[in-house]
Amino acid sequence: MDPSPQTAGLPGGARETPRVGLFVTCLANLFRPSAALAAVQLLEAAGCTVDAPRAQTCCGQPALNSGDFDDVRRIARRTIDVFEGYDYVVAPSGSCIRTLRHDYPDLLASDPAWKPRAERLAARAHELTSFLTDVLGWAGPERVAVPDCTLTYHDTCSGLRGLGIKAQPRALLSRVEGVALKEMKDAEVCCGFGGTFCVKYPEISTKIVSDKTANVAASGAAVLAGGDLGCLMNIGGRLKREGSPVRVYHVAEVLTGMNVDPICGEGE
Repeated sequence: MDPSPQTAGLPGGARETPRVGLFVTCLANLFRPSAALAAVQLLEAAGCTVDAPRAQTCCGQPALNSGDFDDVRRIARRTIDVFEGYDYVVAPSGSCIRTLRHDYPDLLASDPAWKPRAERLAARAHELTSFLTDVLGWAGPERVAVPDCTLTYHDTCSGLRGLGIKAQPRALLSRVEGVALKEMKDAEVCCGFGGTFCVKYPEISTKIVSDKTANVAASGAAVLAGGDLGCLMNIGGRLKREGSPVRVYHVAEVLTGMNVDPICGEGE
């Protein structure tokens, strides 16, 4: 592929046409592959070559949350090996990228052979919307339109507090014709998923997600979007049990035209 002028002069000495390794994530792989496919479409539109290495596995976050640090270190070393040849590692998830960026270097800090490799991976690991805007300087999709709808956005804990992601997805969504962003109350508040938290503390998790769905409903939006499938499946599941018609999509799916069935809601 010829180098794209969109990606010339990228930071860190990367080639003009960046080679991106897509970290697919477990939830996208098992439950929502359309989110990963939409991520590929966006990355290619922004001038990248994209590969999803078959040898990749879970990032290890469930094991980390359960205190199985030896297993996470094994997973971290494998992930570092698999993605070492790419200019960047990008995922449609702030949660997994936070693990790669913050937890891997800490877990391997006492291993002189692996610490620098973990740090190099961390420096190249990015959540999708942050990579498109902050690294590539991509303005957003062109000629993408959806049927007129109001959309509200859920800020995930890992994305917002772990990676500083808030303005980036909203900037990209502003480029989609037909979408009117309508902020809900407490968009930055946790949805109650928290990985294993919702399993360990189901009553507390249910109360938290019920507060979230009440805010979604109060916003009057027809569509809920976000950047982490765990949160979206959690909120979407609660909306479905409440009989809500609100449609739930990953942000990448909205940015590519919402041409797939929603996670839940009308048209599911």
